Amino acid sequence: MKLARLAFVLLGLFWGSNFIYMKWASSSISPMQIAFLRVFFGFLPLAFVAWRRKVIRFDQLRYLHHFIVMGFVATAFYYFAITKGTALLPSGIAAVLGNAATLFTAIFSVFFLRTEKMNSTMAIGVLLGFVGITLIARPWEGAAGSIEFAGVCWLLTSSLVLGLSYVYVRAFLSPSGLAPLALATWQMGIAVVVLAAVTDFGGVTNILHDPLAAVGLVMGGGVLGTGVSFFLYYYLLEKFGAVASSGATYMAPAVALIIGWAVGEKFGLLEFAALVLIIFSVMVLHLGRQRTLQRAVG
Repeated sequence: MKLARLAFVLLGLFWGSNFIYMKWASSSISPMQIAFLRVFFGFLPLAFVAWRRKVIRFDQLRYLHHFIVMGFVATAFYYFAITKGTALLPSGIAAVLGNAATLFTAIFSVFFLRTEKMNSTMAIGVLLGFVGITLIARPWEGAAGSIEFAGVCWLLTSSLVLGLSYVYVRAFLSPSGLAPLALATWQMGIAVVVLAAVTDFGGVTNILHDPLAAVGLVMGGGVLGTGVSFFLYYYLLEKFGAVASSGATYMAPAVALIIGWAVGEKFGLLEFAALVLIIFSVMVLHLGRQRTLQRAVG
Protein backbone atom coordinates (compact mmCIF):
# COMPACT_ATOMS: atom_id res chain seq x y z
CA MET A 1 0.00 0.00 0.00
CA LYS A 2 2.87 2.38 0.76
CA LEU A 3 4.28 1.73 -2.72
CA ALA A 4 0.92 2.52 -4.29
CA ARG A 5 0.65 5.79 -2.37
CA LEU A 6 4.16 6.71 -3.46
CA ALA A 7 3.20 5.97 -7.07
CA PHE A 8 0.14 8.23 -6.71
CA VAL A 9 2.22 11.15 -5.40
CA LEU A 10 4.93 10.68 -8.03
CA LEU A 11 2.36 10.58 -10.84
CA GLY A 12 0.85 13.90 -9.74
CA LEU A 13 4.32 15.45 -9.44
CA PHE A 14 5.47 14.19 -12.85
CA TRP A 15 2.29 15.32 -14.63
CA GLY A 16 2.21 18.67 -12.86
CA SER A 17 5.85 19.53 -13.55
CA ASN A 18 5.57 18.78 -17.30
CA PHE A 19 4.24 22.27 -18.01
CA ILE A 20 7.16 24.21 -16.60
CA TYR A 21 9.57 21.99 -18.56
CA MET A 22 7.71 22.78 -21.79
CA LYS A 23 7.64 26.48 -20.86
CA TRP A 24 11.40 26.57 -20.26
CA ALA A 25 12.17 24.70 -23.47
CA SER A 26 9.94 27.01 -25.54
CA SER A 27 12.44 29.86 -25.11
CA SER A 28 15.13 27.83 -26.94
CA ILE A 29 13.41 25.57 -29.48
CA SER A 30 10.11 25.34 -31.37
CA PRO A 31 6.93 23.65 -30.08
CA MET A 32 7.28 20.98 -32.76
CA GLN A 33 10.82 20.18 -31.63
CA ILE A 34 9.67 20.07 -28.01
CA ALA A 35 6.86 17.67 -28.92
CA PHE A 36 9.24 15.38 -30.79
CA LEU A 37 11.80 15.23 -27.98
CA ARG A 38 9.15 14.60 -25.35
CA VAL A 39 7.48 11.81 -27.34
CA PHE A 40 10.81 10.26 -28.37
CA PHE A 41 12.21 10.08 -24.85
CA GLY A 42 8.84 8.95 -23.52
CA PHE A 43 8.73 6.18 -26.11
CA LEU A 44 12.11 4.71 -25.15
CA PRO A 45 11.13 3.34 -21.69
CA LEU A 46 7.78 2.17 -23.09
CA ALA A 47 9.48 0.27 -25.89
CA PHE A 48 12.00 -1.29 -23.51
CA VAL A 49 9.37 -2.58 -21.08
CA ALA A 50 7.13 -3.73 -23.94
CA TRP A 51 10.05 -5.71 -25.35
CA ARG A 52 10.91 -7.20 -21.95
CA ARG A 53 7.28 -8.22 -21.34
CA LYS A 54 6.84 -9.39 -24.95
CA VAL A 55 3.51 -7.60 -25.37
CA ILE A 56 4.11 -6.53 -28.99
CA ARG A 57 3.01 -9.19 -31.49
CA PHE A 58 2.59 -9.33 -35.27
CA ASP A 59 -1.07 -10.29 -35.00
CA GLN A 60 -1.72 -6.82 -33.52
CA LEU A 61 -1.13 -5.34 -36.98
CA ARG A 62 -4.81 -5.94 -37.74
CA TYR A 63 -5.42 -2.90 -35.53
CA LEU A 64 -2.82 -0.83 -37.36
CA HIS A 65 -5.40 1.64 -38.72
CA HIS A 66 -6.50 2.38 -35.15
CA PHE A 67 -2.88 2.72 -34.01
CA ILE A 68 -2.27 5.22 -36.82
CA VAL A 69 -5.26 7.31 -35.76
CA MET A 70 -4.08 7.30 -32.15
CA GLY A 71 -0.48 7.97 -33.15
CA PHE A 72 -1.27 10.84 -35.53
CA VAL A 73 -4.04 12.60 -33.63
CA ALA A 74 -4.05 11.55 -29.97
CA THR A 75 -0.26 11.59 -29.61
CA ALA A 76 1.64 13.59 -32.26
CA PHE A 77 -0.92 16.38 -32.69
CA TYR A 78 -1.90 16.31 -29.00
CA TYR A 79 1.65 16.89 -27.78
CA PHE A 80 2.24 19.61 -30.36
CA ALA A 81 -0.99 21.41 -29.41
CA ILE A 82 -0.36 21.24 -25.66
CA THR A 83 3.21 22.46 -26.17
CA LYS A 84 2.09 25.30 -28.45
CA GLY A 85 -0.48 26.44 -25.90
CA THR A 86 1.88 26.17 -22.94
CA ALA A 87 4.43 28.36 -24.72
CA LEU A 88 1.83 31.18 -24.81
CA LEU A 89 0.40 30.93 -21.28
CA PRO A 90 1.58 30.76 -17.66
CA SER A 91 2.37 27.12 -16.89
CA GLY A 92 -0.22 26.88 -14.09
CA ILE A 93 -3.06 28.06 -16.31
CA ALA A 94 -1.86 25.76 -19.09
CA ALA A 95 -1.95 22.81 -16.70
CA VAL A 96 -5.55 23.42 -15.69
CA LEU A 97 -6.73 23.91 -19.28
CA GLY A 98 -4.84 20.75 -20.24
CA ASN A 99 -6.79 18.98 -17.51
CA ALA A 100 -10.08 19.92 -19.21
CA ALA A 101 -9.93 16.70 -21.22
CA THR A 102 -12.22 15.16 -18.59
CA LEU A 103 -14.97 17.60 -19.58
CA PHE A 104 -14.73 16.69 -23.26
CA THR A 105 -14.55 12.99 -22.46
CA ALA A 106 -17.84 13.23 -20.57
CA ILE A 107 -19.55 15.04 -23.44
CA PHE A 108 -18.24 12.79 -26.22
CA SER A 109 -19.04 9.66 -24.22
CA VAL A 110 -22.71 10.61 -24.06
CA PHE A 111 -22.89 11.17 -27.81
CA PHE A 112 -20.76 8.28 -29.06
CA LEU A 113 -20.95 5.52 -26.44
CA ARG A 114 -24.31 3.85 -25.89
CA THR A 115 -23.27 2.55 -22.49
CA GLU A 116 -22.47 6.03 -21.14
CA LYS A 117 -25.13 8.29 -19.66
CA MET A 118 -24.76 11.75 -18.14
CA ASN A 119 -26.51 12.26 -14.81
CA SER A 120 -27.32 15.61 -13.20
CA THR A 121 -24.10 15.62 -11.17
CA MET A 122 -21.97 15.16 -14.27
CA ALA A 123 -23.93 17.87 -16.11
CA ILE A 124 -23.22 20.30 -13.27
CA GLY A 125 -19.53 19.38 -13.45
CA VAL A 126 -19.40 20.08 -17.19
CA LEU A 127 -21.20 23.41 -16.76
CA LEU A 128 -18.86 24.53 -13.96
CA GLY A 129 -15.86 23.53 -16.04
CA PHE A 130 -16.87 25.62 -19.02
CA VAL A 131 -17.67 28.60 -16.80
CA GLY A 132 -14.13 28.33 -15.45
CA ILE A 133 -12.69 28.09 -18.96
CA THR A 134 -14.63 31.19 -20.00
CA LEU A 135 -13.27 33.11 -17.00
CA ILE A 136 -9.72 32.17 -17.99
CA ALA A 137 -10.16 32.93 -21.69
CA ARG A 138 -12.06 36.21 -21.05
CA PRO A 139 -13.26 36.55 -24.64
CA TRP A 140 -14.91 39.88 -23.78
CA GLU A 141 -11.44 41.46 -23.52
CA GLY A 142 -10.61 40.70 -27.15
CA ALA A 143 -7.04 40.78 -28.47
CA ALA A 144 -5.96 43.25 -25.76
CA GLY A 145 -6.62 40.75 -22.96
CA SER A 146 -3.94 39.75 -20.46
CA ILE A 147 -4.37 36.06 -21.36
CA GLU A 148 -3.22 34.99 -24.82
CA PHE A 149 -6.42 33.73 -26.42
CA ALA A 150 -4.50 31.67 -29.00
CA GLY A 151 -2.84 29.78 -26.14
CA VAL A 152 -6.23 29.02 -24.61
CA CYS A 153 -7.45 27.71 -27.97
CA TRP A 154 -4.42 25.45 -28.40
CA LEU A 155 -4.79 24.01 -24.87
CA LEU A 156 -8.52 23.44 -25.30
CA THR A 157 -7.86 21.77 -28.65
CA SER A 158 -5.36 19.43 -27.01
CA SER A 159 -7.90 18.61 -24.29
CA LEU A 160 -10.63 18.05 -26.87
CA VAL A 161 -8.41 15.67 -28.85
CA LEU A 162 -7.38 13.76 -25.72
CA GLY A 163 -10.99 13.51 -24.52
CA LEU A 164 -12.11 12.21 -27.89
CA SER A 165 -9.24 9.70 -27.96
CA TYR A 166 -10.50 8.09 -24.72
CA VAL A 167 -13.87 7.55 -26.37
CA TYR A 168 -12.19 6.21 -29.52
CA VAL A 169 -10.23 3.67 -27.49
CA ARG A 170 -13.35 2.61 -25.60
CA ALA A 171 -15.29 2.14 -28.83
CA PHE A 172 -12.71 0.48 -31.07
CA LEU A 173 -9.79 -0.90 -29.05
CA SER A 174 -11.02 -1.82 -25.56
CA PRO A 175 -13.21 -4.68 -26.90
CA SER A 176 -10.08 -6.26 -28.40
CA GLY A 177 -8.55 -6.85 -24.97
CA LEU A 178 -5.30 -5.30 -26.17
CA ALA A 179 -2.83 -4.71 -23.35
CA PRO A 180 -2.58 -0.98 -22.49
CA LEU A 181 1.21 -1.19 -22.71
CA ALA A 182 0.97 -2.54 -26.25
CA LEU A 183 -1.44 0.21 -27.33
CA ALA A 184 0.70 2.95 -25.82
CA THR A 185 3.87 1.56 -27.41
CA TRP A 186 2.28 1.35 -30.86
CA GLN A 187 0.80 4.84 -30.78
CA MET A 188 3.92 6.44 -29.29
CA GLY A 189 6.13 4.70 -31.84
CA ILE A 190 3.96 5.91 -34.73
CA ALA A 191 3.93 9.41 -33.24
CA VAL A 192 7.74 9.43 -33.12
CA VAL A 193 7.86 8.60 -36.83
CA VAL A 194 5.22 11.23 -37.69
CA LEU A 195 6.89 13.98 -35.68
CA ALA A 196 10.33 13.07 -37.04
CA ALA A 197 8.94 13.45 -40.58
CA VAL A 198 7.38 16.90 -40.06
CA THR A 199 9.81 18.50 -37.59
CA ASP A 200 12.39 21.02 -38.74
CA PHE A 201 15.39 20.13 -36.60
CA GLY A 202 17.29 23.31 -37.44
CA GLY A 203 18.46 24.90 -34.19
CA VAL A 204 17.27 22.03 -32.00
CA THR A 205 20.68 21.93 -30.30
CA ASN A 206 19.99 25.42 -28.95
CA ILE A 207 18.33 23.81 -25.97
CA LEU A 208 21.75 22.55 -24.87
CA HIS A 209 22.65 26.17 -24.07
CA ASP A 210 20.12 25.93 -21.23
CA PRO A 211 21.05 22.73 -19.35
CA LEU A 212 18.13 23.06 -16.92
CA ALA A 213 15.60 23.22 -19.77
CA ALA A 214 17.33 20.38 -21.62
CA VAL A 215 17.37 18.01 -18.64
CA GLY A 216 13.86 19.03 -17.67
CA LEU A 217 12.44 18.31 -21.12
CA VAL A 218 14.29 15.03 -21.71
CA MET A 219 14.13 13.51 -18.25
CA GLY A 220 11.18 15.33 -16.67
CA GLY A 221 8.89 15.76 -19.66
CA GLY A 222 9.98 12.73 -21.66
CA VAL A 223 11.24 9.82 -19.57
CA LEU A 224 9.37 10.62 -16.33
CA GLY A 225 6.45 12.79 -17.45
CA THR A 226 5.50 10.61 -20.41
CA GLY A 227 7.11 7.16 -20.24
CA VAL A 228 7.30 6.39 -16.51
CA SER A 229 4.00 8.18 -15.82
CA PHE A 230 2.26 5.66 -18.06
CA PHE A 231 3.56 2.76 -15.95
CA LEU A 232 2.55 4.50 -12.72
CA TYR A 233 -0.96 5.24 -13.99
CA TYR A 234 -1.68 1.68 -15.00
CA TYR A 235 -0.13 0.38 -11.79
CA LEU A 236 -2.60 2.57 -9.89
CA LEU A 237 -5.45 1.36 -12.08
CA GLU A 238 -4.70 -2.18 -10.93
CA LYS A 239 -4.42 -1.15 -7.26
CA PHE A 240 -7.18 1.43 -6.84
CA GLY A 241 -9.34 1.36 -9.95
CA ALA A 242 -10.08 4.13 -12.45
CA VAL A 243 -11.94 6.57 -10.18
CA ALA A 244 -9.35 6.64 -7.41
CA SER A 245 -6.32 6.67 -9.70
CA SER A 246 -7.76 9.57 -11.67
CA GLY A 247 -7.33 11.64 -8.52
CA ALA A 248 -3.78 12.28 -9.67
CA THR A 249 -5.28 14.61 -12.28
CA TYR A 250 -6.44 16.87 -9.43
CA MET A 251 -2.94 16.99 -8.05
CA ALA A 252 -1.21 17.87 -11.34
CA PRO A 253 -2.66 21.40 -11.79
CA ALA A 254 -1.98 22.18 -8.13
CA VAL A 255 1.64 21.12 -8.58
CA ALA A 256 1.92 23.22 -11.74
CA LEU A 257 0.43 26.25 -9.98
CA ILE A 258 2.87 25.96 -7.06
CA ILE A 259 5.82 25.61 -9.44
CA GLY A 260 4.60 28.55 -11.52
CA TRP A 261 4.23 30.72 -8.41
CA ALA A 262 7.71 29.67 -7.24
CA VAL A 263 9.30 30.79 -10.54
CA GLY A 264 7.50 34.14 -10.51
CA GLU A 265 4.32 33.63 -12.53
CA LYS A 266 1.56 36.04 -11.52
CA PHE A 267 -2.08 35.03 -11.01
CA GLY A 268 -4.91 37.47 -10.42
CA LEU A 269 -8.05 36.79 -8.41
CA LEU A 270 -10.08 36.03 -11.55
CA GLU A 271 -7.54 33.47 -12.79
CA PHE A 272 -7.38 31.83 -9.36
CA ALA A 273 -11.18 31.58 -9.15
CA ALA A 274 -11.32 30.08 -12.65
CA LEU A 275 -8.63 27.53 -11.87
CA VAL A 276 -10.38 26.43 -8.67
CA LEU A 277 -13.67 26.19 -10.55
CA ILE A 278 -12.20 23.93 -13.27
CA ILE A 279 -10.47 21.64 -10.78
CA PHE A 280 -13.69 21.42 -8.76
CA SER A 281 -15.68 20.65 -11.91
CA VAL A 282 -13.42 17.68 -12.67
CA MET A 283 -13.96 16.37 -9.14
CA VAL A 284 -17.74 16.71 -9.55
CA LEU A 285 -17.56 14.85 -12.87
CA HIS A 286 -15.71 11.94 -11.31
CA LEU A 287 -18.21 11.87 -8.46
CA GLY A 288 -21.05 11.68 -10.98
CA ARG A 289 -19.35 8.84 -12.83
CA GLN A 290 -18.81 6.96 -9.59
CA ARG A 291 -22.52 7.24 -8.79
CA THR A 292 -23.40 5.97 -12.26
CA LEU A 293 -21.12 2.98 -11.82
CA GLN A 294 -22.57 2.19 -8.39
CA ARG A 295 -26.10 2.27 -9.75
CA ALA A 296 -25.12 0.03 -12.64
CA VAL A 297 -23.58 -2.51 -10.27
CA GLY A 298 -26.52 -2.27 -7.89
